[in-house]
Amino acid sequence: MDIELRSGCPINLTMEVLGDRWSLIIIRDIMFGNRRHFRDLLTHSEEGIASNILAARLKRLHSLGFISRREDPSHSQKAIYSLTEPAIQLVPLFAMIGAWGRRHLPVSEDLSIRAELLEEGGQPLWDEFMEDLRQIHIVDPIGGANGTVTSPVLTRLTAAFLKVRGRAAAAQAS
Repeated sequence: MDIELRSGCPINLTMEVLGDRWSLIIIRDIMFGNRRHFRDLLTHSEEGIASNILAARLKRLHSLGFISRREDPSHSQKAIYSLTEPAIQLVPLFAMIGAWGRRHLPVSEDLSIRAELLEEGGQPLWDEFMEDLRQIHIVDPIGGANGTVTSPVLTRLTAAFLKVRGRAAAAQAS
């Protein structure tokens, strides 16, 4: 692991690895959006990451062991990015960050519904989601990327997001 060791403090070391502006966002997009290709990560992020920054962060996350990269068998010029076990174990951290943000920041309903469901589901839901992520990222990353292997938890979270987003769009249209 190529990190600066300012101290042995676990909070400091975690911030050295994940504390930049984009690393957690990229992991979030792979985890909750199942965005597994560079183009998907580039074009579908709410925050609009620049391609050079995305490439650099993917390379760093790969070198730190948070993601793996393999060639996509369906397209010779594409790579599939998958979460590794250390990234999958960030699910409780994402749940806690989302819960804190919902309580203290002006979040939107559609982008916070997954955080709400993760908070309500607690550790049992986090454990179930982490097991799902292991199946679609570690056991069968190709099937996870092409949709033949899915996560029931991710399907529920995505359905809730789409429902809230659809309701907001309908209200805005009327």
